Amino acid sequence: MKQGIYTIIEHKALTKDVYRMVLSGDTSAMSMPGQFIEISLPGFFLRRPISVCDYDADTITIIYKVVGQGTDAMARMKTGDTIDALVGLGHGFDVEKSGDSSLLVGGGVGVPPLFNLAKKLIAEGRSVTVILGFNKADEIFYAREFEEIGARVIVTTVDGSVGVKGFVTDALPEHFSYVYSCGPMPMLRALYKATQGTSGEFSLEERMGCGFGACMGCSIMTKEGSRRVCKDGPVFDKEVLEWQI
Repeated sequence: MKQGIYTIIEHKALTKDVYRMVLSGDTSAMSMPGQFIEISLPGFFLRRPISVCDYDADTITIIYKVVGQGTDAMARMKTGDTIDALVGLGHGFDVEKSGDSSLLVGGGVGVPPLFNLAKKLIAEGRSVTVILGFNKADEIFYAREFEEIGARVIVTTVDGSVGVKGFVTDALPEHFSYVYSCGPMPMLRALYKATQGTSGEFSLEERMGCGFGACMGCSIMTKEGSRRVCKDGPVFDKEVLEWQI
């Protein structure tokens, strides 16, 4: 983990309420896909945890949805503004576990953490299929970006306006060696049930206070005991999570 000041070098809307922000600054604390950052916003006591979509030697790309006052304040920030952020937080995805044919499943704002993961898997010669789940056509983002890096992309929409009609579990391929996923808990629960017999890792969405394990506010119960989503996760082996199915 490292604290630093980052400059916004790109900020644009991807959909009506989903934005991409590119930050320039020290990225040396980033070590794996699936990690997140915590942003300090003027006038707000708690930092905001935001998953990392992509990163390189000089930049960090985040994608967020406006859902409250904090993210609304972020949406009004401009290119050239600076942000105080904690970077390199959390335990991310393990690329080495993927096998030859990886399945990546994202729902809504659970899509962004899978992008850097897909890039790393493809760079290592793995076959990558990505299922992106949305409610309707005007909510879709990043399908083209996944295709451009070489992933096979399947889009699902609940209303059937684009791609497969239904949920992500309605579009599962016949064969895959490992599954990575991020999204709302009902989606993860359904995906767990649909992929029993195949190992995988799920990234959890949880309210976080500190972001580095001190406050214990994001603790969950697993088959291995109590774990902190921010510190021990947000990525967990799907087999250790407690499911009601």
